[in-house]
This record gives sequence, structure tokens and C-alpha cells, in this order.
Amino acid sequence: MVTATLREMLISAEAIRFGDFTLASGRKSKVYIDIKKAITDPAILKKIASEILIKNTDFDAVAGVAVGGVPLAVSVSLTSGKPYVIIRKEQKGHGLTSLIIGEVTGKHILLVEDVTTSGGSAVFGIEQLRSAGAIVKNVITVVDRNEGAEKKLQNLDITLKSLVSIQELMNE
Repeated sequence: MVTATLREMLISAEAIRFGDFTLASGRKSKVYIDIKKAITDPAILKKIASEILIKNTDFDAVAGVAVGGVPLAVSVSLTSGKPYVIIRKEQKGHGLTSLIIGEVTGKHILLVEDVTTSGGSAVFGIEQLRSAGAIVKNVITVVDRNEGAEKKLQNLDITLKSLVSIQELMNE
């Protein structure tokens, strides 16, 4: 039996869609990458976690920005046995008001993203983690749209690695 590649799994799950879309960055696009839908499939989520760990195992904890990065962080945590951290997008008006759920002070944190476009969500996560005392050097994204995230993250001394590029998904 031949194991499907992540690219094949994402295409099969219809994680790439064509039409008129507005991305989280505010940009308009004819292509939408729907990793959130794809990762509801446990086989795809497990494949992503194993491929993330092939790219990077040198971290103390893995973090994801809500909502797309959280299941990725949990899956990598379960696969690696290392803790995970959740980064909220905004503060709650009750209880503990921290944007970070989990311990990060002095720890090497791997940030995982579902899709990177301009890098805005990753930059937000990096800033939150670093302000809480974390050491962040690497971001791994499932799909990089190759629209500026890598350059923006390089300016923050961050290495961006992708599991699949948008070009690979579109070459179907």
C-alpha cells in the first residue's frame, strides 16, 4: 500500500478552492486554502504533525494562534510528547486575561500555522510569545501562499518552513 502525500491528502480533502475570496490579511484572492476543514480529518492532522516533527524537533513546547493553529499545536504535542501553548487573538473580559495559555518563559517555542500569506498572524503570535518571555526562532506552516510571510518573518529573525507551497497544491 502506498501512503498518500500530504499534498495529495489536502487536494483530496478539497483544501484548495477557487473563486473570489478575501483572506485574513485583507487581500483578495482567486484561491482559498482551507486547512481548517482538512484538519478535521484525523489522518490528515496526524500526517501534518508527523511532517512538522520531521522539519523541527528542537523545541520545548509548540504554540498555535487560535483558531487554526490550535489543533495543529495539540496534534504536534500529542505526537512529540511536548507541551502545547494556545495564543488567543484577543483578551477575555473575565477570568485570567492573558493571551497566552501555557508556560513559555525561557522556553524554545515552535509556532505552527495553518496557512501563511502576509505573515500577520505569525507575527502576532511571535510578539505575544516573546513578550511573555519565550524564545521563538521557527515557524512551520502547513501551506505558504508565498505572498510575503517569509520576508516579514526573516526581519524578526524567524525561519519559516512550509510543508506544502501553494504552487504544489495548484499543480494538480
